[in-house]
Amino acid sequence: MAGPRPGVLRVQADMFPYDTAHQTFINIYEDGELRQQMIFNADSGEYAFYTGSTQGALAVMRTFIPSGIHHILIGPDHILFLVALLLLGGTWGALVKIVTAFTIGHSITLSLAALNIVMPPPRIIEPAIALSIVFVGTDNLVRGSGRDLRAWSALVFGLIHGFGFANVLREFGLPAEALGWSLFSFNFGVEIGQLAVVVLVATSLVVIRRWNAAVEHRVALAGSIVVIAAGAYWFVERVFFPGGA
Repeated sequence: MAGPRPGVLRVQADMFPYDTAHQTFINIYEDGELRQQMIFNADSGEYAFYTGSTQGALAVMRTFIPSGIHHILIGPDHILFLVALLLLGGTWGALVKIVTAFTIGHSITLSLAALNIVMPPPRIIEPAIALSIVFVGTDNLVRGSGRDLRAWSALVFGLIHGFGFANVLREFGLPAEALGWSLFSFNFGVEIGQLAVVVLVATSLVVIRRWNAAVEHRVALAGSIVVIAAGAYWFVERVFFPGGA
C-alpha cells in the first residue's frame, strides 16, 4: 500500500446477503504477518481493525475515550455514588484522596475483567453497585463527627464499579490487536467524565457552604436520603426485576 498506513480498517462483507448460508473468509496482514482472521455471514456487521501504527493508536483513542466519557455521564448509579461521596464536603486534599481511591479501585477490576482474568456476572455486580450507594448514603447520615471512611469506601466499592464499567466495555468490544490502547483509552475517558462530575458537585457545595453553612448541612442531609432511596430502589429492581420490567 502506497502512502501512510491508515489507523483503522473497516470491513463489511455483505456480498451475498440473500444467501444465509454463505460465509466470507477474510485474512488481514500487516508487514507480511497475519494479524487477524474473520468469518462473515449475512448477519455480520462492520468490523474495525486497528493497525499497529501511531495512526492506529490515535484511532483507538478517538473511539474509546469518548465511549468512556459517555458511559459514566449516562450512568446514574456511578454518578450518584460519586455525589454521595462528596456530599459531606471536606478539604480539597480529602476530596482528591477520595477520587484517587475510586480511580484505583475501578481501574484494577476494569482491567482484570476486560482481560478475562476475573469476570463476576452482572446479576451480582449490578445489585452490589446499588448497595454501595446505599452504604455511602447511610454512612453520611450516621457517621457524624466520627472517622471519615469515604476514601476507603471509594477504594473498596470502586472495585465493584470497575466490573460494571467492564461489562459495558465488553459489550462495546475490545479489539484484540489494540487491547492495551483500547483499555487505557476507555478508562481515561471514564476519568474525564468522573472529573467533570466531581468538579461540578464539589464546586457547587463550596459555593453553598460560603453562602450559608446551615443550608449546606440540609443539602447534605436531603441528598443522602435521596441517595439511599435511589440505591435501595435500584437494588430491588436489579435483584427481583433484572433486565427491566
